[in-house]
Order: sequence, then structure tokens, then C-alpha cells
Amino acid sequence: MTPSTAPSSPDPTRARYETLLEVAESISAHRQLSTLFSDLSRLLKRLVPFDFISLTLVDHKERVVRLHILETDQPILGKPPGGTPFDQTPTIAALQTRRPYYIPDVAAEERFPVIREILQANGIQSVCILPLFTAQRDLGGLHFGSLTRDAYSAEDIEFMGQVARQVAVAVDNALHSEAAIAYEEQLARERDRLRTLLDVNNAVVTCLETSQLFGAIADSLRGRFGLDYASLLIYDPEIHALKLRMLDFPGGTGAIQQDAVVPLDDSLAGYVFRTREGRLFSLAEIREVSPTTFKLFSGEGIESLCSVPLLLRGTALGTLNVASRQPDRFHTDDLQFFTQVAGQVAIAIDNALSYQRIEELNARLAEEKIYLEDEIRTDNRFEEIVGQSRALKAILKQVETVAPTDSTVLIYGETGTGKELMARAIHDLSARKQGTFVKLNCAAIPTGLLESELFGHEKGAFTGAIAQRIGRFELAHRGTIFLDEVGEIPIELQSKLLRVLQEREFERLGSSRTIRTDARLVAATNRDLGEMVEAREFRADLYYRLNVFPITVPPLRERTDDIPILVQYFVQQYARRMNRRITSIPTESMNALSRYHWPGNIRELQNFIERAVILTNGSTLQVPVRELKRTVGGAAVVTLETAEREAIIRALRDAAGKVGGDQGAAAKLGMKRTTLQAKMRKLGIETKVF
Repeated sequence: MTPSTAPSSPDPTRARYETLLEVAESISAHRQLSTLFSDLSRLLKRLVPFDFISLTLVDHKERVVRLHILETDQPILGKPPGGTPFDQTPTIAALQTRRPYYIPDVAAEERFPVIREILQANGIQSVCILPLFTAQRDLGGLHFGSLTRDAYSAEDIEFMGQVARQVAVAVDNALHSEAAIAYEEQLARERDRLRTLLDVNNAVVTCLETSQLFGAIADSLRGRFGLDYASLLIYDPEIHALKLRMLDFPGGTGAIQQDAVVPLDDSLAGYVFRTREGRLFSLAEIREVSPTTFKLFSGEGIESLCSVPLLLRGTALGTLNVASRQPDRFHTDDLQFFTQVAGQVAIAIDNALSYQRIEELNARLAEEKIYLEDEIRTDNRFEEIVGQSRALKAILKQVETVAPTDSTVLIYGETGTGKELMARAIHDLSARKQGTFVKLNCAAIPTGLLESELFGHEKGAFTGAIAQRIGRFELAHRGTIFLDEVGEIPIELQSKLLRVLQEREFERLGSSRTIRTDARLVAATNRDLGEMVEAREFRADLYYRLNVFPITVPPLRERTDDIPILVQYFVQQYARRMNRRITSIPTESMNALSRYHWPGNIRELQNFIERAVILTNGSTLQVPVRELKRTVGGAAVVTLETAEREAIIRALRDAAGKVGGDQGAAAKLGMKRTTLQAKMRKLGIETKVF
């Protein structure tokens, strides 16, 4: 038998070339460096003894070398977080010489003590650093380390150098690919940001109402960036706080609400608003700046936030805030971008607020125009308070005393005594005389519409609300509002009136926006509010708030000295209006007028004189004295009940038996329809006889 041939030993050179070929194939097969190095570790361990293989990359801008990839089975200790400076790492030494830098005994290494300490901390006793470079640039180093001292021979280092030359090409290609991908991603981000800026700019141009503007901004931010939270807080100078005017937080728990008031102190938005500088916040930094905001956001799962002020010509209008449930979601370039967005938003908000103010002013001017035209059309023939009696002078003294103050005034008096004239006098003698004097007869407005008349309503607030309407309190801003027949306000509405008097704020019907008003209130009534309070028909707290300065206007029967003066005044006024020349009033007629009881007070006298002027043909006033139920020379006065009966009958006759309505008997007598009907039942008067 021929003896068996012993197996030949493997050719190390051939094995290395085969491995180099496999390395080349692996490089062509792997696009990502992480998977490439995992495969390299498997291939090279067949020929080179190492316990770790790593890739370091050079950052020429920062002049540091950073560990990029590490393949090892050992736990790593002491990795420099920001990289190793050039002069403290052997990677730079290898790149400078273009040759491997071999440390056979790490303990004896004196040139790079920082790297020595890291290697020793991980038990590495020998290490070889192969430079990675191309003709165009230095890339970094390929590191082989062993737990054994002097682990690598010259042949090993030569082989590792050949591997390193192939790896350098792969790293260069990968970095170029990563740079291209990063560049594409950057271009995509810039494109999205430019589109967002364009959207906001379009909103600036097209959205003049704040609701449309905020909606457009929220849609743009959510669609482009996938944010978890976005809000706009606008500064309200009247309350010296921020108001949450836009909220886009679909995944919120409801703890953060639209129109919430955010104080300037102890709030993150208030901090940014006061400092006028945008900032990025982690959850821990939010806790440091504002524990209140931290508690709110941590409960919502927010981990990172960017808040920037809305600045316009150096003035802060509010803040733009975006947040994410991801940690470290925002970076410096995000802060710069959202600062740009905030600049556009500030312009948009300024435009929207200006438009809103213009609209409100136009609406107010329109309301004032309608109101003043209505005042001109009103059958109000009093140009001034007429009279010289002691009782009237005492009242005017009270008016003169209270007018310069802003105190609420409550005017008591019978129907027709001139309570509105007193209210106008208070307004004209006050510092508010340049403002609007707005009046409202609470008894003349149906109960269901009274709240709208007082506070206004939004479009669609109730059936028939086809447009926004400004209420009387808003119309009387910086002026005076006169509420006649205040005792007729329903008790369920009295609490809202009390709030306006105490806090000077209210909301229109159908709106949650609080409106501030600076209107002085003058109220009037012919009822005893004190008795109404006892009967629980009127709120006690509102009564005390109204009754700050009560004034009681005396009836005409207590001002008999003023009757001749009033007669002369009314005669001149109506004669001028009817183009007649009346120069005298018979003495007996004037005496009869002075003796009459005048249950309807000045309004009854005014109507009576108008009728007398109509009946007069010559220059002497022809007074229908018989209608007064007096003898010209007598002194006896008919009873009040008889006078009331006769006055009601005359009014019903003039109104053709109609009780209610603008031309009804109640309107002619200046009283409520229900009050007149009650008196008619008491006096036994029936309308069917007219």
C-alpha cells in the first residue's frame, strides 16, 4: 500500500487574499456601515486575533475624532462623549504618516494618555490603528484591539492595512451617500418650511378674522410637521395676562382649554413673553422655569417644547408654542424657523386685530348712527330742564353734586316727571359728556329680547339672529347708559346686570369672549324697589348696587310754581313747530292750569298744551279748561281716582280703544300695558265702548 499523503497545511497568503476578496464582496453588498462592520468582524476573525474592531471619524470643523462604530463582545467604559481632540488621539498620528500606528503594550504608551486610560479601563493591552483616507480627504481610523499584549505581527498589520484601504473606499462612499441623504432630507425640511411660511403669508393676506387666521396656521403646522401640540397665546392688556386664542391639541386630555387665561408670572409662555426671546425646553427645563406649566404638560405627556414670542416693531403681542411627546424633538434650526413663523404670525395677528377693531368701531358707529337717528326721531321736546321751584332746585343741586363722579345713580319718580331729563343732565355735567348717552326702557322690550338689547348677540345665537348686534352696554362704552323702568328687569337677568356693575365685563349671547365696558349706569323707576326686594321680586344685592345715590324727582303737583314757566315753554315750542304766533295766555286759563292736579305730570301737561295750540286760531292761547274738570275760579280739585279715570278715557278715545302698541293708550299715558289694564279693571273701564 502506498502510504497516505498527509494533508497539506493551509496557505496563509491564499487565505488572506480570499478574505480580502470576501471583504470586497461584503463592501459591495452592504450600503450601511453598521451592517458592513458586523460582517467584517465575522470575516476578519478567521485571520486576525482581535477583541474589538471600531471605526473613528474625523470632524475637521470641531477638530475632534469621534467613535462611530464599535464591534465587540466586551462592555465599553470611558467613551469620550464629545469626541477626542486631535492632539490626544493616535488616529491623527496615523493619518499624518499614512501608516499604521501600532501600540504593542498599552501600559507603556506615553504619547496619548487619554486613549491609554480608556483602553486600560477596558482591558485592552495592544491596539493597531490603520489610517482611513482617500485622495480627496482624511476620513478617520480602523482600530483593532486585543486583550493580549503585542498581539499583531508585521504580516497581520500589513493584512489589516490592505483591509483598511478597501474600508476607506466604503466609508467614503457611505459618507457621501449619507451626506446626499441628509442633503435631500434637509432640502425636504427646507421645502416644508418654505411652504409653511408661504401658507402663513397667505393667511396674513387673506384671513382678516382671527378665527380663520388661527385655523389656517394650525392646519399648516400640523400638516407639515406632525406636531402633537400647537398654540397661540395673545396678550390682553385689560387683564394683563395671555389668552389662549388658538389650540391645536387633538390628543389632549382636555386639561388645556381654548380661551384659557395664562398669567405672565409662573408660566412658561409668560416667561418667553417677558424676556422676548424664543427658547427650546426639555421637560426638566420646563420644570425649572415654570412648575405650573410643568405639571400641566407632564400630565399631557409632553417631553419637548419650542416657544417663541410674537414680536412686531419691538412690541410683544403673545407667543407661538409647539410641543412634542418625543424627547429632544426640536433643535436650533427649528427655533430659528419658528421664530420666522412667529414674525409672520405677529403681522397677521396685528392685521386681524386691527380689522377686528375697525369692524367693531364701524359696527359701533353704525349703531350709534341708528341710535342717534332714533333719538332725533323720538318725540322728545325737552331741550333743557325748565322750572324755578324750590323742589326742582333741590333736585338739580343733587344732580350737580353726583354728576362729576362715576357713581351709579337711581332716579325715583312717577311716570312723566322727567326722569330721563335728569339722567341726561347727569351725563352732560360729567366727564363722560363726550361719550354716548344710551337709553333703554326695560319695560318696552319683551323679556326674551332684553338680554340681547343689553349685552348684544352673535350671528346665529338664537332664531332670528341673522347678524351680529352690539348691545347697549357695549355701545355706551366710556359714556352713560340710562335704564328706565329698571324694576321691570326679570330676576333671572338681574345677576348679569350685577356682574356688569361690579366687574365691568360681560359676554354677548352666543359668544364666550369676554368684553370689557366702561359705562356709567343711571337707572330710573316708578316702583318701590325696597318693597320689591322684600317680596323677592328684585335681588337685594343689585338693589344696594343701584341705590348708591338715590334721587327722587317730585311730581308736578309739588312743583306748582313751575307750571306757568312750563306752559310758556311748551306754548313757544309748539307754536314755532306749527308756524303759529301766540303772544298771550289768559290769566284765568293759567290759574286753572296751575290748580289742576296733573296725575300724568309733565307729560300730561305737555300733551295738553299741544292740544291747546292746535285749537288756537288767533294770538291768544285757547285752553280747553273744561277738560281739566275745574271751574276757572274754583279751588276744589277732583279726586285722583276721577282724574285717572278721565285721563285713561281720553287716551283710549284718542287711541280708538287700542291699549297696547306704539299708538296705544298705554304709550300715550307713558305706562306699561299691563299696568294700564290693571287700572282699567279697577276703575271699571271697558275698551268695547270706544
